[in-house]
Amino acid sequence: MATGKDRQKQLAREHYERQQQARAQRQLRAKRMAIIGTSVGVVIVVGAIFSAVALLGGGDTKSEAASATPSASAPPSAPPSAGPQPKPYDAATDTCDFVADSAGGPAKDVGLPPAKADTAAKTMTIATNHGDIVVSLATGKAPCAVSSFAYLAKKKYFDGSKCHRLGPASFPMLQCGDPLAKADGKNPTDGQGGPGYRFADENLSGAKYTRGVVAMANSGANTNGSQFFIIFGDLQLAPNYTPFGTVTKGLKILDAVSKKGVLPGGMGDGSGAPKDPVEIKNVTISGKS
Repeated sequence: MATGKDRQKQLAREHYERQQQARAQRQLRAKRMAIIGTSVGVVIVVGAIFSAVALLGGGDTKSEAASATPSASAPPSAPPSAGPQPKPYDAATDTCDFVADSAGGPAKDVGLPPAKADTAAKTMTIATNHGDIVVSLATGKAPCAVSSFAYLAKKKYFDGSKCHRLGPASFPMLQCGDPLAKADGKNPTDGQGGPGYRFADENLSGAKYTRGVVAMANSGANTNGSQFFIIFGDLQLAPNYTPFGTVTKGLKILDAVSKKGVLPGGMGDGSGAPKDPVEIKNVTISGKS
């Protein structure tokens, strides 16, 4: 016959097992790579899952060691904001749908781009403190993303902004486009800034995130704003991020910056503000490829 002590041991064992299951679920969620969100300032978990144990914790705190390459972990995130959903690009009228972002996050408001797509835009030049990064734009496949960048460039939206997140070797990307980011490893709102509007995803069918690809960061489906990331390696990401261009000049800049590492106070996943700051002096769009 079971005694009271036996019953207590059983209850304690069941409680321990429940704790272990909950911990395993948390670790599973953390084994995913993340791109910082744009308009609503959240981190979006992407589909690629690595076999490594996720690095947990923030800043320069000692983290759980990975048996293989560490993956980027995602802190708790909020769902994308409610409100009007942008419609996809309308090829019949050559128009885009830019809607106000109702999330209420920090924004540098420059108004809404024209609905008519800018089909003349072919090349984007990002002038940085390290030199120029030249991007061949996928105007035909991502007309709304390109139109948005052409509009923001004319408004000098990116001038003087800093790229706020650099990934480690296992997550080789540089993220920019938050005009309010300080990129000092101390500002908790870095990665939350946007233009106050959003637009629909594009060019996702068969999307590949290889070295040189430039894609939109987001906080869920159809929440594109102004933040983007430049890949200087190869990333195994789910096709959830609009690719809108390919770097034709300047990848060596990212290679050099990545070797310097990141500042303490990052996301605890190996990514953070680059030690060697990357500041965007201006962005220009031309009609020549």
